[in-house]
Amino acid sequence: MAKRNGGIIGKVNTPTTSVAGGVWRLQDQFNARKNNIWPGQPYSIDFLVVAGGGTSTGNRSGGGGAGGFRTSTQSVGIGTVITVTVGAGGTGGLSPPSTSAQNGVDSSISGSGLTTITSTGGGRGDADGSEGGANGGSGGGGSFSTLGGSGNTPNTSPSQGNNGGDGAPHAGGGGGGAGQVGQAGPATFDAGNGGNGSASSITGSSVTYAGGGGGGTVGAGNNAGVGGTGGGGNGGGTDVTGVTPATQVAGTAGGTNLGGGAGGKSNFSSTGVVNSNGGSGVVILSVPTANYSATTTGSPTVTTSGANTIIKFTGSGSYTA
Repeated sequence: MAKRNGGIIGKVNTPTTSVAGGVWRLQDQFNARKNNIWPGQPYSIDFLVVAGGGTSTGNRSGGGGAGGFRTSTQSVGIGTVITVTVGAGGTGGLSPPSTSAQNGVDSSISGSGLTTITSTGGGRGDADGSEGGANGGSGGGGSFSTLGGSGNTPNTSPSQGNNGGDGAPHAGGGGGGAGQVGQAGPATFDAGNGGNGSASSITGSSVTYAGGGGGGTVGAGNNAGVGGTGGGGNGGGTDVTGVTPATQVAGTAGGTNLGGGAGGKSNFSSTGVVNSNGGSGVVILSVPTANYSATTTGSPTVTTSGANTIIKFTGSGSYTA
């Protein structure tokens, strides 16, 4: 007698067009074989990881240091979940003291089988001449003749950033940038410029990231520091000649998603004024379009450039290879 519905093997299941998560459909397999990417072999991804920039506050303050700037190219296995963390810029605090200013926040990428890449937040600039600029991806500028902070902290190779400039009497040094040290204040009342950032073409066009903030100064006619290319904020000052109360100008903010350091400012009086924030960081992945999985979290911006798909994270998220 003939067996029905598969006999002792069991009932025949009717095929469906849906599959469980992570399972390739027949059409996906066919397309992958046709494009020579089946079975899934590891492939290379280019990474750019930029941390948040530091801020500054208070009397004739140094500029904030830029966020660390790091690149990497790594082979990634199919199904690897790449976790992306994007650091915020440091928050500008009330002045004084400079301790109310903050370093930028680290950015990173990590995943099974990957070398974790962490870029360190930029150091805050000094105010009041009491502490010196803070260390970070790039160092914050000093003030009142104190020293700028050290960049490339912790040490990476190649370097992720540069030192901040030393302060001059009554003026701040510039924050360090990814491509250049911050300038020292050249003279009494004259502030130093922020260090320039570094360029990357990972998106298909050259963009400069991680510029240091210019130092702040005090007094009419004196030179505030100019922010470095790549999102460094300009320094501000206080005009104390013939104005009651003094006009207090905050430094401008670091560039958003560029990791720029905030510009320093001056606050000749003790009136509390909030300084601008450091610029937030960014993480960008460049994936061969033939391998792109389209599996992301965190709402990155996805574009194409040539044969690559560009995944730009301005907030934390993930990509599954």
